[in-house]
Amino acid sequence: MLVAAASPTAAQTPPVEGIQIGLSTDAVSITAGFSGADLTIFGSLENPDPLVARQGRYDVIVVLEGPPRPVVVRRKDRVLGVWINLESETFENVPVSYSVATTRPLQDITEPNSYKQLSLGSANLYMKPADETDSPATIEEFTAALRDRKKATGLYSENVGGVQFLSQNLFRATVRLAPDVPVGTHKARAFLFKSGMFIKESSAQLEIRKSGFEQSIFRVAHDYSFLYGVFAVSLAMLTGWLGRLVFRKD
Repeated sequence: MLVAAASPTAAQTPPVEGIQIGLSTDAVSITAGFSGADLTIFGSLENPDPLVARQGRYDVIVVLEGPPRPVVVRRKDRVLGVWINLESETFENVPVSYSVATTRPLQDITEPNSYKQLSLGSANLYMKPADETDSPATIEEFTAALRDRKKATGLYSENVGGVQFLSQNLFRATVRLAPDVPVGTHKARAFLFKSGMFIKESSAQLEIRKSGFEQSIFRVAHDYSFLYGVFAVSLAMLTGWLGRLVFRKD
């Protein structure tokens, strides 16, 4: 009798929503003339509530996060009329690039604390200093400078309205690839929110690599760094010597 009474209740439990994303390609090749591009990511909602979808209470945030690398931030000051580097701060595992696309402005989707808990958005990325004994004020100052520099170069960007629903469960996101986007493995992540509450996350990987002659140089420089350095110095000396012969006045 207990089982029979519980069955109707279990049958009425709504399924939990989910999210999935897919990339049209798992690799992007760039050349020396690459000037930036828009990358389209498609996705779908699993078990969406039709009423919630019609009311527009589903929100999706898509992030394309570049490979993490150490970054050194330096501050220049004027000393005796000359600008020199006086202070610096090193941060570990900082995403080289970070592109965000949203259905609406971030402040209209959920509370700021939710973004902090999810480490979502460039303002909420944790920049881990290599020396955590530095004063909090110094770390905060250099962290803000690092974020500002990334935004100024286009490596950190935000595309409000870049996620558009094509139907109740299908959506398309457009994220920006900066002209100097780094090569390596990038991670695409999609976050689903329902009426301001975080529901689920999905991810996929994208490989960005150089192609053509630039790829050959890149590979030689990394696989044979010593020989590449010797060749580069020798070429510079030869170019200077030839320039002196061509443009000498005597």
